[in-house]
Amino acid sequence: MPEPDANGDDRMVIVVVRSGGIAGLSKQWRTEPAPDHRPHWRRLVESCPWDAVPAASPGADRYQWRIEVDEGAAAARRAQLSDGQMEGPWRVLVDEVRQSATPKRGGR
Repeated sequence: MPEPDANGDDRMVIVVVRSGGIAGLSKQWRTEPAPDHRPHWRRLVESCPWDAVPAASPGADRYQWRIEVDEGAAAARRAQLSDGQMEGPWRVLVDEVRQSATPKRGGR
C-alpha cells in the first residue's frame, strides 16, 4: 500500500500486469501520477466498470491482465481480465499506463 508523500497527500499507484500468451511471459507496468495529473487518472480509473467486468472469451494462449489501483486511504481496486475483455475504458486505462511507464519483466 502506498505511503503518504512529503506533502501529506496519498500517492496514486496503478499497476498493470500482462501474463500468459504462448511463451507464458509476464510484463508489468507501473505509474505513480504526480498530484497535478491525478484528476486525469482518476477519471480513467472511475470510467472502468469495476463491479461489472465483461464475460471472458474462450481461447488458448491468450493474455491475462491484472489491473490494480491503490490510492492510499481510498479502497484499492483490482480486476483480472482476459484479452477479450480488454476493451473500452479498460483498454484506455491500460494503454495510458503502458505509455507512461517502463515495462518490467516478471511478477510484482
